[in-house]
Amino acid sequence: MIAKISSGKSTAGLIRYLYGPGRANEHTDPHLVASWDGFAPDPGRTDDIAATKKLLVADLDLRVQQAKRLGRAPKQHVWHCSVRAAPGDRLLDDAEWADIARRVVAATGIAPTDDPDGCRWVAVRHAPDHIHIAATKVRGDLRTARHWNDYLTADRELAAIEKEYGLFQVVRGDRTAAKRPTRAEQEKAHRTGHDKPARIRLRTLVRTAAAAATNTEEFLGLLTHTNGVLVEVLHFPSGEPRGYKVALEDDTNAEGEPVWFSGSTLSPDLSLPKIQSRLAAADIPVGNPQGHLRPHPWHQATAATERIPHHLGRPDAEAAQAHLAALGEALDAVALTAPPNIRAELRAAASAFERATRSRIHAEHHHARALRGAVKSMLHEPTPKDGALLAMFLDAVLLAVIAAARWHDQRQHNQQTAAAHQTLLHLQTAYDRTSSGHLLGASQHRPPQKIAVRYAQLIRQATPTHAAQILADPATDALTTALADAETAGHDPGRLLQQAADERALDDARSPARTLAWRVQRLSQRPAPSRRALAAQAHSTVPRPVAPPQPAAPATPTATSRPRRR
Repeated sequence: MIAKISSGKSTAGLIRYLYGPGRANEHTDPHLVASWDGFAPDPGRTDDIAATKKLLVADLDLRVQQAKRLGRAPKQHVWHCSVRAAPGDRLLDDAEWADIARRVVAATGIAPTDDPDGCRWVAVRHAPDHIHIAATKVRGDLRTARHWNDYLTADRELAAIEKEYGLFQVVRGDRTAAKRPTRAEQEKAHRTGHDKPARIRLRTLVRTAAAAATNTEEFLGLLTHTNGVLVEVLHFPSGEPRGYKVALEDDTNAEGEPVWFSGSTLSPDLSLPKIQSRLAAADIPVGNPQGHLRPHPWHQATAATERIPHHLGRPDAEAAQAHLAALGEALDAVALTAPPNIRAELRAAASAFERATRSRIHAEHHHARALRGAVKSMLHEPTPKDGALLAMFLDAVLLAVIAAARWHDQRQHNQQTAAAHQTLLHLQTAYDRTSSGHLLGASQHRPPQKIAVRYAQLIRQATPTHAAQILADPATDALTTALADAETAGHDPGRLLQQAADERALDDARSPARTLAWRVQRLSQRPAPSRRALAAQAHSTVPRPVAPPQPAAPATPTATSRPRRR
């Protein structure tokens, strides 16, 4: 069940709407199901509807008029709460809705239980799936009702009602979600032919710019040069930027002026100070001054992403939250440069996972410096045409998102858990489209049967728990092909396979064979160790023989212990 609460200043206007036809003639059979004393007049069950509505309004406003004469009536004296059941819930009868209404007004402080001075209220049902509670905020003692945090208290009561009535239990959040578009914003987007409101479109653009930028100036510059986006930067007296606001050129108000949004109104983590803290926590890889080749940025990003499940399994919650935020930036960045056939799915995945990047746990962003820096370097590299690097990165992201869903679920972050599961649906589609062609091409070049049998034995040795599942997977041909290519490049296939298996657990992988294939491909990109290096490594791992203990030598008599001659 969902509650929506608002305030107003016209009791007559609200009653007129509740007993009217509705905006689209959706109000059918409006009638009272409960009231403050059980005897309120019901315009829906009388012949003279107009007169009864006036009588009902007068009864509700009685204490308001008394408080006005004393100068104590609030300006917004109307309290309006709608309670709606979930689409799949059973049909509740009037008695059940009446009980729900009484519990809601009691929980919110409008009419506490056994309080004779509670506010006057009525519950009107004009559709099968919801009711409206209309109340005036003046109590019997002419004081204003104490209904602070009424949305939270009503939501908690509705959660208890869902369990008791056997209704669908709504996923509830922790008040860290970004603000939803209003109904007016949604209707405006529909009128102007946009699939999403301006708030959502700007949020995506700002998140993408933050993921791609390496400093504040670059972030603001990327926003300024985005087509159709207006940017206004606010400065301190010293000249340093202190904030920003954005608008869309095609989103204007009635006077034709742009509708501006500050970063914090788009999302709690998009204020300029919070973006700056994330930008400062990024290690941008640079070339090695000794001339050594550094790993490919896509390989670095994949390796950093594969470590996320490990970080989520540690007790440091602030570090784990930081890695989730960096993973969200990685999805934003990949969606920016993804091939057209998967771009929509990756954007949907990034949009869904955005909710999973925030919780009540404060993120210490310096813990995710490696991943954030690798992602920013990855954007400066062209997207691989063959899809292998992108597929191995998405495979690592899938495992990280599964671990994120488990991490949030353990902490009862319901909205974040649901967001992670929704992300998996889009990610899996993008991964299947990216990996299918590459793995199919690799499987067509599988090694001869004799070599494949040898590799199968290595697989059993390296992954005894998952060996049967791997060898029965069609992607095993791609794995053996990757091992053969690595061996041709000078790598030891057994050692490389063991390293790939030991990197991260395979329990969450939907296809361990695919995951190992991508890991072997990534590890084989490194230069193969020379014979001298292998010999030194083997020598360092061979235990040195321990010398047997030597028998103790007999004690030598000292000068003082010699007997004296007489």
